[in-house]
Amino acid sequence: MNSDEIRKKFLEFFEKREHAIIPSASLVPENDPSALFNSAGMQPLVPYLLGEPHPKGKRLVNIQKCVRTTDIDEVGDNIHLTFFEMLGNWSLGDYFKEDAIKWSYELLTSKGEGFGLDPKRLYVSIFAGDDNAPRDEESAQIWKKVGMPENRIYYLSADKNWWSAGDSGPCGPDSEMYYDITEEGLGDLTHEQFVKADNEQKVVEIWNDVFMEYEKKDGKVVGKLKNKNVDTGAGLERLAVVLQGKDNVFETDLFLPIITEIKKCYGESEIRTMRIIADHVKTAVFMIADGVIPSNTDKGYVLRRILRRAIFKGYKLALGFSNLYPLIPIVTTIYRDTYPELKEKEKFIHEVFEQEEIKFRKTIEKGQKAFTRGEDPFILFSSHGFPFELTKELAKEKGIGVNEEDFKKKLAEHQVLSRAGAEQKFKGGLADASEQTVKYHTATHLLHQALHDVLGDEVRQKGSNLTSERLRFDFSFPRKLTDEEKEKVEKIVNQKISENLPVQKIILPKEEAEKTGARHFFDQKYPDEVSVYCIGESLANAYSKEFCGGPHVENIGILGHFKIIKEEAVSAGVRRIKAILE
Repeated sequence: MNSDEIRKKFLEFFEKREHAIIPSASLVPENDPSALFNSAGMQPLVPYLLGEPHPKGKRLVNIQKCVRTTDIDEVGDNIHLTFFEMLGNWSLGDYFKEDAIKWSYELLTSKGEGFGLDPKRLYVSIFAGDDNAPRDEESAQIWKKVGMPENRIYYLSADKNWWSAGDSGPCGPDSEMYYDITEEGLGDLTHEQFVKADNEQKVVEIWNDVFMEYEKKDGKVVGKLKNKNVDTGAGLERLAVVLQGKDNVFETDLFLPIITEIKKCYGESEIRTMRIIADHVKTAVFMIADGVIPSNTDKGYVLRRILRRAIFKGYKLALGFSNLYPLIPIVTTIYRDTYPELKEKEKFIHEVFEQEEIKFRKTIEKGQKAFTRGEDPFILFSSHGFPFELTKELAKEKGIGVNEEDFKKKLAEHQVLSRAGAEQKFKGGLADASEQTVKYHTATHLLHQALHDVLGDEVRQKGSNLTSERLRFDFSFPRKLTDEEKEKVEKIVNQKISENLPVQKIILPKEEAEKTGARHFFDQKYPDEVSVYCIGESLANAYSKEFCGGPHVENIGILGHFKIIKEEAVSAGVRRIKAILE
Protein backbone atom coordinates (compact mmCIF):
# COMPACT_ATOMS: atom_id res chain seq x y z
CA MET A 1 0.00 0.00 0.00
CA ASN A 2 1.67 3.23 -1.09
CA SER A 3 1.61 6.44 0.95
CA ASP A 4 -1.17 8.07 -1.11
CA GLU A 5 -3.36 5.02 -0.50
CA ILE A 6 -2.62 5.12 3.24
CA ARG A 7 -3.67 8.78 3.47
CA LYS A 8 -6.81 8.14 1.44
CA LYS A 9 -7.89 5.08 3.45
CA PHE A 10 -7.34 6.87 6.76
CA LEU A 11 -9.39 9.93 5.80
CA GLU A 12 -12.20 7.90 4.24
CA PHE A 13 -12.45 5.61 7.28
CA PHE A 14 -13.17 8.50 9.61
CA GLU A 15 -15.20 10.48 7.11
CA LYS A 16 -17.62 7.53 7.10
CA ARG A 17 -17.79 7.93 10.88
CA GLU A 18 -19.01 11.51 10.60
CA HIS A 19 -15.61 13.24 10.87
CA ALA A 20 -15.11 16.43 8.85
CA ILE A 21 -11.87 16.44 6.84
CA ILE A 22 -9.82 19.57 7.54
CA PRO A 23 -6.60 20.61 5.73
CA SER A 24 -3.12 20.59 7.16
CA ALA A 25 -2.05 23.87 8.68
CA SER A 26 1.26 25.40 7.62
CA LEU A 27 4.43 24.23 9.34
CA VAL A 28 4.63 27.80 10.64
CA PRO A 29 2.03 28.24 13.41
CA GLU A 30 -0.43 30.90 12.29
CA ASN A 31 -1.92 31.69 15.68
CA ASP A 32 0.90 30.65 18.00
CA PRO A 33 3.83 33.07 17.77
CA SER A 34 5.48 31.42 20.79
CA ALA A 35 6.17 28.21 18.82
CA LEU A 36 8.66 27.80 16.00
CA PHE A 37 6.88 25.03 14.12
CA ASN A 38 3.79 22.86 14.33
CA SER A 39 5.36 19.80 15.92
CA ALA A 40 2.22 17.74 16.57
CA GLY A 41 -1.16 17.29 14.94
CA MET A 42 -2.95 18.79 17.92
CA GLN A 43 -1.01 22.06 17.95
CA PRO A 44 -3.16 24.02 15.45
CA LEU A 45 -6.29 22.76 17.26
CA VAL A 46 -5.39 23.85 20.79
CA PRO A 47 -8.10 26.55 21.07
CA TYR A 48 -10.73 23.91 20.25
CA LEU A 49 -9.26 21.35 22.67
CA LEU A 50 -9.56 24.03 25.35
CA GLY A 51 -13.27 24.45 24.62
CA GLU A 52 -13.75 26.85 21.71
CA PRO A 53 -16.29 25.48 19.17
CA HIS A 54 -14.76 24.39 15.87
CA PRO A 55 -16.53 25.64 12.73
CA LYS A 56 -16.61 22.09 11.29
CA GLY A 57 -18.10 20.42 14.35
CA LYS A 58 -17.01 18.03 17.10
CA ARG A 59 -15.50 15.27 14.94
CA LEU A 60 -12.50 16.08 12.79
CA VAL A 61 -9.86 14.20 10.80
CA ASN A 62 -6.73 15.50 9.08
CA ILE A 63 -3.15 14.93 8.04
CA GLN A 64 -0.85 17.54 9.57
CA LYS A 65 2.64 18.48 8.39
CA CYS A 66 5.03 18.52 11.38
CA VAL A 67 8.66 19.36 12.17
CA ARG A 68 10.50 18.27 15.30
CA THR A 69 14.18 18.89 15.90
CA THR A 70 14.36 17.56 19.47
CA ASP A 71 15.45 14.16 18.10
CA ILE A 72 17.75 15.52 15.39
CA ASP A 73 20.71 13.51 16.67
CA GLU A 74 18.64 10.32 16.25
CA VAL A 75 17.90 11.00 12.59
CA GLY A 76 19.44 8.31 10.44
CA ASP A 77 18.27 5.37 12.52
CA ASN A 78 15.26 3.36 11.39
CA ILE A 79 12.41 5.63 12.49
CA HIS A 80 13.41 9.17 13.58
CA LEU A 81 12.77 12.11 11.26
CA THR A 82 12.65 15.91 11.44
CA PHE A 83 9.76 16.28 8.97
CA PHE A 84 6.82 13.89 9.16
CA GLU A 85 3.08 13.72 8.56
CA MET A 86 0.72 12.99 11.45
CA LEU A 87 -2.62 11.35 10.69
CA GLY A 88 -5.15 12.32 13.35
CA ASN A 89 -8.81 11.98 14.26
CA TRP A 90 -10.36 14.23 16.86
CA SER A 91 -13.29 14.29 19.21
CA LEU A 92 -14.02 17.67 20.78
CA GLY A 93 -16.26 16.72 23.69
CA ASP A 94 -18.04 14.01 21.68
CA TYR A 95 -16.94 10.34 21.80
CA PHE A 96 -14.23 9.19 24.20
CA LYS A 97 -12.22 6.05 25.04
CA GLU A 98 -14.66 3.37 23.85
CA ASP A 99 -15.06 4.59 20.28
CA ALA A 100 -11.48 5.84 19.97
CA ILE A 101 -10.00 2.46 20.88
CA LYS A 102 -12.57 0.47 18.91
CA TRP A 103 -11.95 2.49 15.74
CA SER A 104 -8.16 2.39 16.18
CA TYR A 105 -8.20 -1.39 16.36
CA GLU A 106 -10.72 -1.68 13.53
CA LEU A 107 -8.77 0.53 11.15
CA LEU A 108 -5.48 -1.20 11.89
CA THR A 109 -6.69 -4.80 11.62
CA SER A 110 -9.82 -5.02 9.43
CA LYS A 111 -9.21 -6.30 5.91
CA GLY A 112 -12.08 -4.37 4.32
CA GLU A 113 -11.92 -0.63 4.92
CA GLY A 114 -8.92 -0.98 7.26
CA PHE A 115 -5.20 -1.67 6.81
CA GLY A 116 -5.49 -5.41 7.43
CA LEU A 117 -2.55 -5.70 9.85
CA ASP A 118 -1.94 -8.97 11.70
CA PRO A 119 -3.45 -8.66 15.24
CA LYS A 120 -0.87 -11.20 16.45
CA ARG A 121 1.87 -8.63 15.82
CA LEU A 122 0.11 -5.85 17.72
CA TYR A 123 0.93 -4.67 21.27
CA VAL A 124 -0.65 -1.95 23.40
CA SER A 125 0.60 0.24 26.25
CA ILE A 126 -1.56 2.21 28.67
CA PHE A 127 -1.04 4.62 31.55
CA ALA A 128 0.10 3.03 34.82
CA GLY A 129 -1.17 5.90 37.00
CA ASP A 130 0.51 8.46 39.28
CA ASP A 131 -0.39 11.41 41.51
CA ASN A 132 -2.03 13.25 38.59
CA ALA A 133 -4.42 10.54 37.42
CA PRO A 134 -5.33 6.94 38.28
CA ARG A 135 -4.21 3.77 36.52
CA ASP A 136 -6.16 3.54 33.26
CA GLU A 137 -8.07 0.32 33.91
CA GLU A 138 -10.93 1.56 31.72
CA SER A 139 -8.77 1.54 28.58
CA ALA A 140 -7.42 -1.91 29.46
CA GLN A 141 -10.95 -3.29 29.69
CA ILE A 142 -11.91 -1.74 26.35
CA TRP A 143 -8.83 -3.18 24.67
CA LYS A 144 -9.67 -6.66 25.98
CA LYS A 145 -13.23 -6.19 24.78
CA VAL A 146 -12.15 -5.46 21.19
CA GLY A 147 -9.91 -8.52 21.12
CA MET A 148 -6.49 -7.59 22.50
CA PRO A 149 -5.07 -10.39 24.72
CA GLU A 150 -4.42 -9.28 28.29
CA ASN A 151 -0.78 -10.38 28.11
CA ARG A 152 -0.18 -7.90 25.26
CA ILE A 153 -1.38 -4.89 27.28
CA TYR A 154 1.43 -3.16 29.17
CA TYR A 155 1.09 -0.53 31.90
CA LEU A 156 3.80 2.12 31.50
CA SER A 157 4.65 5.27 33.47
CA ALA A 158 3.87 8.86 32.54
CA ASP A 159 7.11 9.37 30.63
CA LYS A 160 5.75 6.91 28.04
CA ASN A 161 1.97 7.04 28.39
CA TRP A 162 1.03 10.57 29.39
CA TRP A 163 0.83 13.07 26.55
CA SER A 164 1.20 16.80 26.91
CA ALA A 165 2.69 19.33 24.56
CA GLY A 166 4.75 20.93 27.31
CA ASP A 167 4.41 22.79 30.59
CA SER A 168 0.98 24.27 29.88
CA GLY A 169 -2.15 23.22 28.03
CA PRO A 170 -4.38 20.21 27.46
CA CYS A 171 -2.99 16.81 28.41
CA GLY A 172 -3.97 13.34 29.51
CA PRO A 173 -3.18 9.61 29.61
CA ASP A 174 -2.71 7.83 26.33
CA SER A 175 -2.81 4.37 24.84
CA GLU A 176 -0.12 3.55 22.29
CA MET A 177 -0.17 0.83 19.65
CA TYR A 178 3.03 -0.95 18.59
CA TYR A 179 3.65 -3.33 15.72
CA ASP A 180 6.22 -6.12 15.43
CA ILE A 181 8.33 -5.48 12.29
CA THR A 182 10.74 -8.39 12.71
CA GLU A 183 10.83 -11.03 9.99
CA GLU A 184 10.39 -13.99 12.33
CA GLY A 185 7.78 -12.44 14.65
CA LEU A 186 8.31 -11.97 18.38
CA GLY A 187 5.10 -13.51 19.68
CA ASP A 188 3.98 -12.91 23.28
CA LEU A 189 6.36 -10.73 25.30
CA THR A 190 6.80 -10.12 29.00
CA HIS A 191 6.85 -6.53 30.21
CA GLU A 192 10.66 -6.48 30.22
CA GLN A 193 10.86 -8.11 26.78
CA PHE A 194 8.42 -5.58 25.34
CA VAL A 195 10.43 -2.62 26.69
CA LYS A 196 13.63 -4.15 25.25
CA ALA A 197 11.99 -4.74 21.85
CA ASP A 198 10.83 -1.11 21.81
CA ASN A 199 14.32 0.16 22.60
CA GLU A 200 15.78 -2.02 19.84
CA GLN A 201 13.14 -0.79 17.35
CA LYS A 202 11.87 -4.33 16.80
CA VAL A 203 8.40 -3.04 17.63
CA VAL A 204 7.40 0.36 16.26
CA GLU A 205 4.83 2.73 17.71
CA ILE A 206 2.29 3.31 14.93
CA TRP A 207 -0.64 4.99 16.70
CA ASN A 208 -1.38 6.92 19.85
CA ASP A 209 -4.82 7.63 21.37
CA VAL A 210 -4.63 10.53 23.81
CA PHE A 211 -7.55 10.94 26.22
CA MET A 212 -7.23 14.65 26.73
CA GLU A 213 -9.31 15.56 29.75
CA TYR A 214 -6.77 17.35 31.98
CA GLU A 215 -5.10 20.75 31.91
CA LYS A 216 -1.54 21.55 32.90
CA LYS A 217 -0.12 24.92 33.96
CA ASP A 218 3.54 25.58 34.69
CA GLY A 219 4.30 21.88 34.68
CA LYS A 220 1.52 20.83 37.04
CA VAL A 221 -1.85 19.25 36.37
CA VAL A 222 -4.35 21.76 37.75
CA GLY A 223 -7.66 20.13 36.94
CA LYS A 224 -9.91 18.85 34.19
CA LEU A 225 -10.85 20.46 30.90
CA LYS A 226 -14.35 21.65 30.03
CA ASN A 227 -14.70 18.67 27.66
CA LYS A 228 -13.29 15.18 27.40
CA ASN A 229 -11.41 15.16 24.10
CA VAL A 230 -9.76 12.51 21.98
CA ASP A 231 -6.52 13.43 20.18
CA THR A 232 -5.03 10.62 18.11
CA GLY A 233 -1.86 10.47 16.07
CA ALA A 234 -0.54 7.96 13.59
CA GLY A 235 2.78 8.74 11.91
CA LEU A 236 2.40 8.22 8.17
CA GLU A 237 6.04 7.26 7.73
CA ARG A 238 5.88 4.60 10.43
CA LEU A 239 2.62 3.21 9.10
CA ALA A 240 4.27 3.02 5.69
CA VAL A 241 7.11 0.94 7.18
CA VAL A 242 4.60 -1.63 8.41
CA LEU A 243 2.24 -1.60 5.43
CA GLN A 244 5.06 -1.80 2.88
CA GLY A 245 6.89 -4.60 4.70
CA LYS A 246 10.05 -2.61 5.46
CA ASP A 247 12.13 -2.30 8.61
CA ASN A 248 12.95 1.42 8.33
CA VAL A 249 11.30 4.59 6.99
CA PHE A 250 14.01 5.23 4.39
CA GLU A 251 13.02 2.19 2.30
CA THR A 252 9.39 3.31 1.97
CA ASP A 253 8.06 5.15 -1.08
CA LEU A 254 8.33 8.40 0.89
CA PHE A 255 12.15 8.19 0.88
CA LEU A 256 13.43 5.52 -1.49
CA PRO A 257 13.50 7.78 -4.61
CA ILE A 258 15.57 10.34 -2.65
CA ILE A 259 18.02 7.72 -1.39
CA THR A 260 18.35 6.35 -4.92
CA GLU A 261 19.17 9.81 -6.27
CA ILE A 262 21.75 10.38 -3.50
CA LYS A 263 23.50 7.19 -4.57
CA LYS A 264 23.58 8.54 -8.13
CA CYS A 265 25.13 11.80 -6.90
CA TYR A 266 27.61 10.34 -4.45
CA GLY A 267 27.81 6.60 -5.15
CA GLU A 268 27.28 3.86 -2.56
CA SER A 269 28.39 5.24 0.79
CA GLU A 270 27.69 5.36 4.51
CA ILE A 271 24.00 4.59 4.97
CA ARG A 272 23.32 6.84 7.96
CA THR A 273 24.89 9.84 6.21
CA MET A 274 22.68 9.31 3.15
CA ARG A 275 19.61 9.03 5.40
CA ILE A 276 20.45 12.30 7.17
CA ILE A 277 20.85 14.08 3.82
CA ALA A 278 17.51 12.69 2.59
CA ASP A 279 15.67 13.71 5.77
CA HIS A 280 17.19 17.18 5.99
CA VAL A 281 16.69 18.04 2.32
CA LYS A 282 13.04 17.01 2.51
CA THR A 283 12.51 19.06 5.68
CA ALA A 284 14.20 22.10 4.14
CA VAL A 285 12.01 21.87 1.02
CA PHE A 286 8.84 21.87 3.14
CA MET A 287 10.07 24.70 5.39
CA ILE A 288 10.98 26.96 2.47
CA ALA A 289 7.66 26.22 0.75
CA ASP A 290 5.92 27.41 3.92
CA GLY A 291 7.82 30.70 3.90
CA VAL A 292 10.85 30.03 6.12
CA ILE A 293 14.15 31.60 4.99
CA PRO A 294 17.61 30.77 6.43
CA SER A 295 18.72 33.21 9.11
CA ASN A 296 20.55 33.25 12.44
CA THR A 297 17.47 33.22 14.66
CA ASP A 298 14.38 31.14 15.35
CA LYS A 299 12.79 29.27 12.41
CA GLY A 300 15.42 30.56 10.02
CA TYR A 301 18.18 29.24 12.24
CA VAL A 302 16.63 25.78 12.36
CA LEU A 303 16.40 25.77 8.56
CA ARG A 304 20.00 26.99 8.22
CA ARG A 305 21.20 24.33 10.65
CA ILE A 306 19.61 21.40 8.83
CA LEU A 307 20.52 22.75 5.38
CA ARG A 308 24.16 23.18 6.33
CA ARG A 309 24.20 19.79 8.02
CA ALA A 310 22.95 18.23 4.78
CA ILE A 311 25.46 20.23 2.70
CA PHE A 312 28.31 19.16 4.96
CA LYS A 313 27.25 15.51 4.87
CA GLY A 314 27.24 15.77 1.08
CA TYR A 315 30.65 17.46 1.24
CA LYS A 316 32.00 14.50 3.19
CA LEU A 317 30.55 11.93 0.82
CA ALA A 318 31.86 13.70 -2.27
CA LEU A 319 35.20 14.69 -0.70
CA GLY A 320 34.43 18.24 -1.73
CA PHE A 321 31.33 20.34 -2.31
CA SER A 322 28.65 18.61 -4.35
CA ASN A 323 25.30 20.33 -4.55
CA LEU A 324 22.00 18.97 -3.29
CA TYR A 325 19.89 20.55 -6.03
CA PRO A 326 19.06 17.29 -7.88
CA LEU A 327 17.23 16.10 -4.78
CA ILE A 328 14.71 18.97 -4.78
CA PRO A 329 12.60 17.79 -7.77
CA ILE A 330 12.65 14.25 -6.36
CA VAL A 331 11.02 15.54 -3.14
CA THR A 332 8.47 17.71 -4.95
CA THR A 333 7.54 14.79 -7.23
CA ILE A 334 6.93 12.42 -4.30
CA TYR A 335 4.43 14.90 -2.85
CA ARG A 336 3.05 16.40 -6.08
CA ASP A 337 -0.51 15.18 -5.49
CA THR A 338 -0.72 15.84 -1.74
CA TYR A 339 1.23 19.12 -1.56
CA PRO A 340 1.24 20.61 -5.10
CA GLU A 341 2.60 23.90 -3.76
CA LEU A 342 6.05 22.27 -3.49
CA LYS A 343 6.22 21.83 -7.26
CA GLU A 344 4.92 25.35 -7.82
CA LYS A 345 7.71 26.82 -5.64
CA GLU A 346 10.48 24.52 -6.85
CA LYS A 347 12.48 27.28 -8.56
CA PHE A 348 12.44 29.49 -5.45
CA ILE A 349 13.41 26.54 -3.22
CA HIS A 350 16.36 25.84 -5.55
CA GLU A 351 17.49 29.48 -5.23
CA VAL A 352 17.41 29.33 -1.43
CA PHE A 353 19.46 26.11 -1.44
CA GLU A 354 21.97 27.67 -3.81
CA GLN A 355 22.38 30.87 -1.79
CA GLU A 356 22.84 28.96 1.43
CA GLU A 357 25.50 26.70 -0.07
CA ILE A 358 27.42 29.74 -1.33
CA LYS A 359 27.31 31.25 2.16
CA PHE A 360 28.35 27.98 3.73
CA ARG A 361 31.34 27.69 1.37
CA LYS A 362 32.50 31.08 2.69
CA THR A 363 31.96 29.86 6.25
CA ILE A 364 34.15 26.83 5.55
CA GLU A 365 36.87 29.06 4.06
CA LYS A 366 36.81 31.41 7.07
CA GLY A 367 36.78 28.46 9.43
CA GLN A 368 39.82 26.92 7.77
CA LYS A 369 41.73 30.20 8.18
CA ALA A 370 40.67 30.43 11.83
CA PHE A 371 41.79 26.83 12.32
CA THR A 372 45.26 27.63 11.03
CA ARG A 373 45.40 30.47 13.59
CA GLY A 374 44.79 27.92 16.35
CA GLU A 375 41.20 28.91 17.17
CA ASP A 376 39.47 26.73 19.79
CA PRO A 377 37.37 24.00 18.03
CA PHE A 378 34.23 24.97 19.97
CA ILE A 379 34.61 28.65 19.01
CA LEU A 380 35.04 27.51 15.40
CA PHE A 381 31.76 25.63 15.73
CA SER A 382 29.68 28.12 17.75
CA SER A 383 30.91 31.40 16.27
CA HIS A 384 31.86 30.41 12.71
CA GLY A 385 29.46 27.50 12.15
CA PHE A 386 32.48 25.33 11.29
CA PRO A 387 31.61 21.62 11.72
CA PHE A 388 33.64 19.80 14.37
CA GLU A 389 33.97 16.81 12.06
CA LEU A 390 35.82 19.04 9.58
CA THR A 391 38.03 20.37 12.37
CA LYS A 392 39.03 16.79 13.21
CA GLU A 393 39.81 16.05 9.56
CA LEU A 394 41.96 19.17 9.19
CA ALA A 395 43.75 18.38 12.45
CA LYS A 396 44.43 14.84 11.27
CA GLU A 397 45.92 16.12 8.00
CA LYS A 398 48.29 18.40 9.92
CA GLY A 399 49.08 15.85 12.62
CA ILE A 400 47.52 18.00 15.34
CA GLY A 401 45.62 16.55 18.27
CA VAL A 402 42.05 17.72 19.05
CA ASN A 403 40.59 17.43 22.54
CA GLU A 404 37.25 15.85 21.68
CA GLU A 405 36.14 15.48 25.30
CA ASP A 406 36.67 19.21 25.91
CA PHE A 407 34.58 20.00 22.81
CA LYS A 408 31.80 17.64 23.96
CA LYS A 409 31.78 19.25 27.42
CA LYS A 410 31.46 22.77 26.01
CA LEU A 411 28.83 21.62 23.51
CA ALA A 412 26.79 19.98 26.30
CA GLU A 413 26.87 23.23 28.30
CA HIS A 414 25.79 25.15 25.19
CA GLN A 415 22.94 22.70 24.54
CA VAL A 416 21.64 23.07 28.10
CA LEU A 417 21.40 26.83 27.58
CA SER A 418 19.85 26.38 24.12
CA ARG A 419 17.34 23.84 25.41
CA ALA A 420 16.27 26.18 28.19
CA GLY A 421 15.69 28.88 25.60
CA ALA A 422 13.83 26.47 23.35
CA GLU A 423 11.55 25.42 26.17
CA GLN A 424 10.62 29.06 26.68
CA LYS A 425 10.16 29.38 22.93
CA PHE A 426 8.01 26.34 22.36
CA LYS A 427 5.99 26.44 25.58
CA GLY A 428 5.25 22.85 24.64
CA GLY A 429 3.82 23.99 21.36
CA LEU A 430 1.19 26.15 23.04
CA ALA A 431 1.01 29.93 23.04
CA ASP A 432 1.68 31.83 26.24
CA ALA A 433 -1.84 33.08 26.95
CA SER A 434 -0.91 35.56 29.69
CA GLU A 435 -2.78 38.88 29.72
CA GLN A 436 0.21 40.86 28.45
CA THR A 437 1.02 38.40 25.67
CA VAL A 438 -2.60 38.51 24.50
CA LYS A 439 -2.26 42.30 24.32
CA TYR A 440 0.82 41.96 22.15
CA HIS A 441 -0.98 39.45 19.91
CA THR A 442 -3.72 42.02 19.26
CA ALA A 443 -1.13 44.77 18.76
CA THR A 444 0.49 42.77 15.92
CA HIS A 445 -2.80 43.10 13.99
CA LEU A 446 -2.70 46.88 14.37
CA LEU A 447 0.97 47.00 13.39
CA HIS A 448 0.36 44.82 10.33
CA GLN A 449 -2.38 47.12 9.02
CA ALA A 450 -0.42 50.28 9.85
CA LEU A 451 2.53 48.98 7.83
CA HIS A 452 0.21 48.53 4.86
CA ASP A 453 -1.11 52.06 5.36
CA VAL A 454 2.40 53.56 5.34
CA LEU A 455 4.39 51.27 3.04
CA GLY A 456 1.77 49.88 0.66
CA ASP A 457 0.59 46.43 -0.28
CA GLU A 458 3.98 44.90 -1.00
CA VAL A 459 4.12 44.30 2.76
CA ARG A 460 3.48 40.63 3.55
CA GLN A 461 3.64 39.07 7.00
CA LYS A 462 6.51 36.57 7.25
CA GLY A 463 6.27 35.62 10.91
CA SER A 464 5.90 36.89 14.45
CA ASN A 465 7.10 36.10 17.93
CA LEU A 466 5.58 37.25 21.19
CA THR A 467 6.65 37.31 24.81
CA SER A 468 5.12 39.11 27.76
CA GLU A 469 7.82 41.79 27.31
CA ARG A 470 7.61 42.66 23.60
CA LEU A 471 6.32 41.78 20.14
CA ARG A 472 8.39 40.99 17.10
CA PHE A 473 6.95 41.14 13.59
CA ASP A 474 8.66 40.04 10.35
CA PHE A 475 7.42 41.30 6.99
CA SER A 476 8.53 41.49 3.37
CA PHE A 477 9.88 44.88 2.30
CA PRO A 478 12.93 45.67 0.13
CA ARG A 479 14.58 48.40 2.19
CA LYS A 480 15.14 49.96 5.60
CA LEU A 481 12.28 52.10 6.94
CA THR A 482 12.95 55.79 7.34
CA ASP A 483 12.51 57.47 10.73
CA GLU A 484 9.50 59.31 9.30
CA GLU A 485 7.87 56.04 8.22
CA LYS A 486 8.39 54.46 11.64
CA GLU A 487 6.90 57.54 13.32
CA LYS A 488 3.85 57.33 11.02
CA VAL A 489 3.34 53.66 11.90
CA GLU A 490 3.56 54.40 15.63
CA LYS A 491 1.17 57.34 15.29
CA ILE A 492 -1.45 55.28 13.44
CA VAL A 493 -1.34 52.43 15.96
CA ASN A 494 -1.62 54.78 18.93
CA GLN A 495 -4.43 56.75 17.27
CA LYS A 496 -6.43 53.54 16.84
CA ILE A 497 -5.76 52.51 20.45
CA SER A 498 -7.09 55.90 21.60
CA GLU A 499 -10.34 55.22 19.70
CA ASN A 500 -11.13 52.28 22.04
CA LEU A 501 -12.19 50.06 19.14
CA PRO A 502 -13.74 46.68 19.94
CA VAL A 503 -12.21 43.38 18.78
CA GLN A 504 -14.70 40.93 17.30
CA LYS A 505 -14.52 37.35 16.07
CA ILE A 506 -16.65 36.28 13.11
CA ILE A 507 -16.80 32.77 11.63
CA LEU A 508 -17.31 32.77 7.85
CA PRO A 509 -17.01 30.41 4.89
CA LYS A 510 -13.46 30.75 3.56
CA GLU A 511 -14.46 32.23 0.19
CA GLU A 512 -16.72 34.78 1.86
CA ALA A 513 -13.98 35.68 4.34
CA GLU A 514 -11.52 36.25 1.50
CA LYS A 515 -13.98 38.62 -0.19
CA THR A 516 -14.05 40.81 2.93
CA GLY A 517 -10.38 41.63 2.35
CA ALA A 518 -9.28 39.96 5.58
CA ARG A 519 -5.51 39.48 5.55
CA HIS A 520 -4.18 35.93 5.49
CA PHE A 521 -1.31 33.82 4.18
CA PHE A 522 -2.12 33.41 0.48
CA ASP A 523 -0.24 30.13 0.05
CA GLN A 524 -1.67 28.46 3.14
CA LYS A 525 -4.51 25.95 3.09
CA TYR A 526 -7.45 26.93 5.28
CA PRO A 527 -10.56 24.98 6.30
CA ASP A 528 -13.88 25.67 4.59
CA GLU A 529 -14.85 27.94 7.50
CA VAL A 530 -12.41 30.34 9.16
CA SER A 531 -12.28 32.70 12.12
CA VAL A 532 -11.81 36.36 11.20
CA TYR A 533 -10.80 38.81 13.93
CA CYS A 534 -11.67 42.40 13.13
CA ILE A 535 -10.82 45.60 15.00
CA GLY A 536 -13.72 48.01 14.64
CA GLU A 537 -17.45 48.41 15.15
CA SER A 538 -18.29 46.00 12.31
CA LEU A 539 -16.60 43.80 9.73
CA ALA A 540 -17.58 46.22 6.96
CA ASN A 541 -15.85 49.25 8.48
CA ALA A 542 -13.14 47.50 10.56
CA TYR A 543 -9.68 49.05 10.61
CA SER A 544 -7.99 45.63 10.70
CA LYS A 545 -9.29 42.20 9.78
CA GLU A 546 -7.30 38.95 9.61
CA PHE A 547 -7.78 35.20 9.54
CA CYS A 548 -6.75 34.22 13.08
CA GLY A 549 -7.57 31.89 15.94
CA GLY A 550 -6.98 34.26 18.82
CA PRO A 551 -6.79 34.95 21.67
CA HIS A 552 -7.23 38.73 21.66
CA VAL A 553 -8.31 41.54 23.98
CA GLU A 554 -11.96 42.62 23.76
CA ASN A 555 -11.13 46.31 23.26
CA ILE A 556 -7.83 47.78 22.07
CA GLY A 557 -8.21 50.74 24.41
CA ILE A 558 -6.46 48.71 27.13
CA LEU A 559 -3.27 48.15 25.12
CA GLY A 560 -1.39 51.22 26.33
CA HIS A 561 1.17 53.21 24.31
CA PHE A 562 2.76 51.45 21.32
CA LYS A 563 6.45 52.14 20.68
CA ILE A 564 8.85 50.74 18.05
CA ILE A 565 12.21 50.02 19.66
CA LYS A 566 14.03 48.49 16.68
CA GLU A 567 13.71 47.95 12.93
CA GLU A 568 16.25 45.76 11.16
CA ALA A 569 16.91 43.35 8.30
CA VAL A 570 16.32 39.63 8.84
CA SER A 571 17.29 38.40 5.39
CA ALA A 572 17.15 39.65 1.82
CA GLY A 573 13.81 41.39 1.37
CA VAL A 574 12.58 40.70 4.92
CA ARG A 575 12.49 43.31 7.72
CA ARG A 576 11.79 42.93 11.43
CA ILE A 577 10.15 45.31 13.88
CA LYS A 578 10.43 44.95 17.64
CA ALA A 579 7.96 46.96 19.68
CA ILE A 580 6.67 47.35 23.22
CA LEU A 581 3.48 48.48 24.94
CA GLU A 582 4.14 51.05 27.67
